[in-house]
Parts: sequence; C-alpha cells; structure tokens
Amino acid sequence: MLLNVLMSITDAAEIFGGPFNLNQAVAFTFFVGSMAMMGATAFFWLEMRNVSERWRTSLLVSGLITFIAAVHYYYMRDFFVANGDSPTFFRYVDWLLTVPLMCVEFYLITKKAGGKIGTMWKLIFASVVMLVTGYVGEAVYGDVAASWFWGLLSGIAYFYIVYLVWAGEIAKLAANAGGAVKKANNVLAWFVLVGWAIYPVGYILGTTGGLFGLDFGVDAGFMDVVYNIGDAVNKIGFGLVIYTLAVSKEQD
Repeated sequence: MLLNVLMSITDAAEIFGGPFNLNQAVAFTFFVGSMAMMGATAFFWLEMRNVSERWRTSLLVSGLITFIAAVHYYYMRDFFVANGDSPTFFRYVDWLLTVPLMCVEFYLITKKAGGKIGTMWKLIFASVVMLVTGYVGEAVYGDVAASWFWGLLSGIAYFYIVYLVWAGEIAKLAANAGGAVKKANNVLAWFVLVGWAIYPVGYILGTTGGLFGLDFGVDAGFMDVVYNIGDAVNKIGFGLVIYTLAVSKEQD
C-alpha cells in the first residue's frame, strides 16, 4: 500500500509537472493524511490493552474513525491523481461514516454519568442531516438559492450539535460526572465548535453564492489542502482526547 501511495505521488508530479505546485501539494496532503490516519489507528487499537475495560470501546471507535478515513484518503488520492478534480463525493462518504462515530464518542464518555441512547441518536441524526444537506447543496445543485437553502439546513444541524455538547444534555452529563470526563468533554466541544467549523466555512467558500451571493474565487485545490489538514487534526485529535481520558482514569 505504501509503495502504491508513493508511486501515485510521483505520478502526480509528472502529471501536474514543473516546479512544486498546488496540485502536487494536494496529492501530498492526501498521502500524509492516509499515513497519519493509519498510524493513529494502530496506536489506538494497540493501546486498548493498556486501559480499563470501560474505555476500550471508546478507543476501538477512535481507531475505526481513523481507519475509515485512512482508506478513504487512499481512494481520494487516486481519484485526484487520475482526474485532477476534488474528490467531493468520496469526502462526503468518509464524513458520513466518521462524523456519526465521533458523535458516538460523546455518548460513550458520558454513559456512566447517565447518558441515554436517545441522546446519542440525536447527535447521529443531526450529523447525518448536516452532511447530506451539505452534499446536496455543494455537489448536486449549483445555483445561489439552492446553496443558501441547503446550507441553512446543514448549518442548523451543525449548531444543534454544538448546542448539545456545549449547553445541552451532553454538557450537563459531563458536568455531573466531573473530573476527567468533564475536562475531556470540554476539549471535544472545542473540536466541534472550532475544528468542525472548517466544513461550513469550506461550504461557504466553495459553493455558488455561498455568502451573500459572493464568489470568493477560492481554488478547490486549496480547500482540499485545508480539508486534509483539518480532517487529520480533528479525527486524530478526537481520539487522543479519548485516550488521555482513558489513561487519566487509570491514574485516578
């Protein structure tokens, strides 16, 4: 797999030619993202044996998130090298699988504090609505009115998730649990508010009339680089927060 990835990066350099350019940078970030996600997966799954049974499912899910992302990045890189286009469809498929799993993590860390399965499904449903409407607005329809409509629906779902983890049921459960659980939820809440913000911002910059009908002229390749870096930080960072929580509970 590594050899194939390296060969594709070489192919990208030949296809896009000349000095190091934006297209080569995009291909390289797909490569780095794939390797980083796979390395994180190995770390999370190997560390499952070093934490208490209570936290093993959380680390398992963290590893699943980065593993799914690693596989998708492998295919997204191939698609980009072959076509020179942004792999929007594959990216949304990746998010549709990994973002709900990230929502599951909130339930897992607050389960002992009284977290209910219904709360988890609220988060999952909101994340699916956010992503499906975002994809429809970005990739299916190209006019200003449609971008605004579907973007608004996606934004409402996103801010509902923000509300749940900052002031809603998840936040209250974490506050009641206190200690390491509260600290971990606070950090994860910042990931949702700041880290996940790259997705609605990318939607605004990348769609027709995304903000007050303005065309920002942002290159799709530049947004791919931002998405690739942001995705790695969000997914791996999410898992590292869970790992830190598991280790801290071992030391309590």
